[in-house]
Amino acid sequence: MPQEPKKRHSRQRQGKRRASIHLKTQKSVVCPNCAGIIIPHTVCKYCGYYDKRQVLTMKKKQEKEKMGK
Repeated sequence: MPQEPKKRHSRQRQGKRRASIHLKTQKSVVCPNCAGIIIPHTVCKYCGYYDKRQVLTMKKKQEKEKMGK
């Protein structure tokens, strides 16, 4: 049989426990290739570079506009 709590915890104690459970903002760095703001250790979503190497080929805005017309 599982253990059950012997007594009820007060609201104050519950609030103190939950006070440390909160969302944190993600750190951001500047992309060394295009100077865009990105999350560390991820591929840049603007230029497709990671660790000074091109990993993804990104379509340019002009190509997107031509395809849309």
